[in-house]
Amino acid sequence: IIDAEGNMASITTTLNGGYGSKVVVGGAGFLLNNEMDDFSVKPGTPNMFGAVGGEANAIVPGKRMLSSMTPTLVLKNKKPYVVIGTPGCTTIPTAVFEALVNIIDFNMNASDAINKPKFHHQWLPDVVAIEKDFPQALKDRLIAMGYTLRLQDSIGRTELIVIDANGTIQAVAD
Repeated sequence: IIDAEGNMASITTTLNGGYGSKVVVGGAGFLLNNEMDDFSVKPGTPNMFGAVGGEANAIVPGKRMLSSMTPTLVLKNKKPYVVIGTPGCTTIPTAVFEALVNIIDFNMNASDAINKPKFHHQWLPDVVAIEKDFPQALKDRLIAMGYTLRLQDSIGRTELIVIDANGTIQAVAD
């Protein structure tokens, strides 16, 4: 969100699985997440999303779990430029990064930056997830390089606001 004075806020929410911990806060009506899955319960064993942790991410008192949450604010010439965030587990940094590269490096408008087909690779499992309409030429090149591709319905559900040099606001949701 951004207000008329240029104050920006971005959040990344997560339940970390269908219905989170399946516990509803009494009188409040919202679910608690199950972020404990983002600790490494057993080093070398993947969590529900295939992310593999090690001893550094072990469950120990006083530690925080690995998190992919990436709410992001970007300034340009010290003024608000981009506000972006998405849910999506391990795909969160990928979706945010790809949208930012599309805007900053490829000069795409907000709609194209969000809606172009995305890809995601997280080391393990050694598979590149791609969205529908991913360009065939790129799929062919990735396969030729030895990558295994897997079609995924969506990578993130990104929400984005871009404020251009004229102060025009583009707001887009994936």
